[in-house]
Formats: sequence, structure tokens, C-alpha cells
Amino acid sequence: MNALRSCRNRPFIRALALAFICVTVTTQPLAAQGPPRQLVVSATGDATTIAQALAMATPGSHIRVTHGLYREHDLQINVPLTLVADSAGTAIVDAEGQGSLFQVRADDVTVRGFTLRNTGPSQLGIRAGVHAQGVSRCMVEHNRIEDALFGVYLDSTSNCTARHNQFIGSRSSQMTAGNAIHAWSSSDVQVFDNVIEGHRDGIYFEFVRGGVVARNTVTASARYGMHFMFSHDCTYTGNVFHDNGNGVAVMYSRHVTMHRNTFSENHGSAAYGLLLKDISDSELIGNIFTNNSIGLYLEDSNRNRMEGNAFTGNGWAVRVLGSADSNYFVGNDFVRNTFDVSTNSRRASSTLRENYWDSYRGYDLNRDGFGDVPHAPVRLFALLVERSPSALLLLRSVLVELLDFAERMIPTLTPVTLVDTRPRLTPARTGDSAKGALTARSIEHGGARQ
Repeated sequence: MNALRSCRNRPFIRALALAFICVTVTTQPLAAQGPPRQLVVSATGDATTIAQALAMATPGSHIRVTHGLYREHDLQINVPLTLVADSAGTAIVDAEGQGSLFQVRADDVTVRGFTLRNTGPSQLGIRAGVHAQGVSRCMVEHNRIEDALFGVYLDSTSNCTARHNQFIGSRSSQMTAGNAIHAWSSSDVQVFDNVIEGHRDGIYFEFVRGGVVARNTVTASARYGMHFMFSHDCTYTGNVFHDNGNGVAVMYSRHVTMHRNTFSENHGSAAYGLLLKDISDSELIGNIFTNNSIGLYLEDSNRNRMEGNAFTGNGWAVRVLGSADSNYFVGNDFVRNTFDVSTNSRRASSTLRENYWDSYRGYDLNRDGFGDVPHAPVRLFALLVERSPSALLLLRSVLVELLDFAERMIPTLTPVTLVDTRPRLTPARTGDSAKGALTARSIEHGGARQ
């Protein structure tokens, strides 16, 4: 006994005893948890409701939900797990207009294969098929999300992915509809291979860095097919934006890459295939603009490169305002547009080089494939329409043809800075490529791609 009392007074022995106690206390709960749970939700399974299964789940659990209708809402996911429908689309979770379906509050969560529907409208809170907040590495895939205010809502997330989903919106007004995929204050968001229709905005990014949007098809949006602001270093490639209320808007961002997208059938007085506002140091390569009121619109956008794009059958192919400076157009095709290039100022300054213009009337005596005389694509009549839109009523008149002919012979009003000094004689790509790309995407409209 005296020996024990002596040891108790020694600092070294006390430290060993405390360490032993700490190890014992911290390891016992982990041992009690056991391996990740495998849970089945069915009439005869481990749980009869999804809420019950989520309450029973431990980190790493795999929850399998059998086919059926589950009338549940605001389901909280608080531990890392995989939640998967037994057969894709046959497990239906209906919120009955009462709120969100799944609320993800843990890292490493996967939601796969469900039909999620009917969140109901709300002017006060966020209602979504999947609402992830403050988490990393969430995955939402192979779901069908119907009549949800928001389809997938990512709030302050990182490395989250939405892929191979189908979003069917309510086609209601901008005031009452939400966005299919909405990302706010997030990084490295990945949006792949989704089919979206009938939402306010198909894809919405705000304060997102490093996002990738690829191979999505977005149609019939009440406002924009894609809308993003203050989102830098993002890439958008291989998407189709067709018949949306106002087209696509990219604003207040830098270092944006847009490759091989299709912008088509966006009509209206404020409709654009693509609107660039306050965009700098970005590139548009290999995109297709077809049958839009305005194909590409640039305002306060500087040092951007437009290369290898096809502008076919648009009202205005490109409108470059005087506030857009030092943009570079090279190797693009302009075919069957009412106006190839328009501006609101003679001081508009961009570089045009080696583009194909079907309205070019020059010649190629040395047969190098490029015109020997420059081409000025800005028509005098286009400048008159900028000042008086009602002048469009004269579009097909002989007077307009005479005005344009006179301006070509003795240029006095059209901007000298918007001249292609080396126009291409043959198109880099055919005008039918736009139609072919759109047809291929249209085949996929029947369901989410696998």
C-alpha cells in the first residue's frame, strides 16, 4: 500500500495512468458501433419508412429502399451513407407539398435512383429534392426529380456532383419557380449528363469556383437555361441550351471556358443564345449558335477569345457594345444571319480575323483561301436599327439595300475597328452541324442518360 501511495506521487506514473484512461474511454464507443449497417426499407425490412432507416444508420451505412410510394419529407441525413433505390425510379418519395425531400448535413453522402417529387412552393424557405449544406463529396445521381421548387440545392459545399438526373419542372412563372440545379458559395461543383426542363433557371451558379458543367441538355426554362454570376475558373462543355426564355447569361466572372456548347431557338426581345456581361479573360471555342434572336451579346466584357464558333440563322449573330474592348474573333463561321455583327458605337474595338462570312463579296486572286480585300460585317442599316428598332420594318426594302451598298462603296459611319482584314473564303464547319448536334441531344429527352 505504501508503494502504491509512493507511485501516485510520481509525475511519470500519473501521466501513464491518465493516458491509459483516455485510450480506454475513446476506443470503447468505436468498438460498440461495429461495422457499417446494411439496411432495407420495405414492408418486411429493417425499417418501413426512410426516416426510420436514417435514424438507425451509422457512418458508412448502405440503405436500400424497395419500390413503392413513401410519403415523407424533410428527411435528415446526418452521417456519411449511401441511400439507393432498389430499382431505378420505382421508389417514389412524395413530400406532398410539405417541404424538401432529403436534407444532407454530412460529408460523403450518395442519393441514387429515386423519383423525388412535390416539394410544394415557398417564398420563405428552400424546398428541394436534395438540399446539401456545408458538406463535401455529396453525390446525387440517376434520380428523377419532379415538381420540386429546387431540384438539387448546394449551399456552401465542396466537391459535390449532380449527374445523370432528370429534372421536370412545373413550368410556372419566374416568380414561383426555382432552379433545377442551384449552387451557391461552393467549390469544385460537377454537373454532368443531366436532362432539365421547365424550371426558372436550368443551372444556376453564384460565387462558385472551379465548377464543371458538361453534357447537359436544358430546355423550356422560364428565364435562363444557365445563369451564373461571380463564378471564376469554371468550365462549360458539350451542353445544349434550347428554347429557353432568355437563353444563357454569364456575368461578373473571369477565366471562364466554354467549349462545344449549342445555343438554339432562344427568341424574344431580351433573349440571347449567350449573354456575356462583365466577363474577362475567357474563351468560347467550337460552340454553335443557331436560330436565336441574338446569338452572342457582349457588354463590358474584355480580352475574350471567340474561336471556331458557328453562327447560323440568327437575327443578330453577334452584338458587341462599345463597352466591350479587346475581344478577339478568329475562325468563326457566319451563315444566314440577318445581321452578322452589330454595335452601338463607332468606337467599338475588337479584332476580327480569318472568319467566314457568307455576305462577303470580295475575291481571292492568289488562291490562298482568304479574301484579298477586307470585309466590314457591320451594316449601316444595323446601326440605324440600334438607334430606332422600328426601322426593322424596312428590312427587306430596296432602300435598305441601297444604304448598305452605298456604305460598302464609301464607308463613313460603320466602325473601322470591326473589320475582318483576312476573311476566310470557305467555312471552317458546315451550317448543318448545329442541326446535327441538336438532333442527337433531342433523342435523349425521354429520360436521364445512363
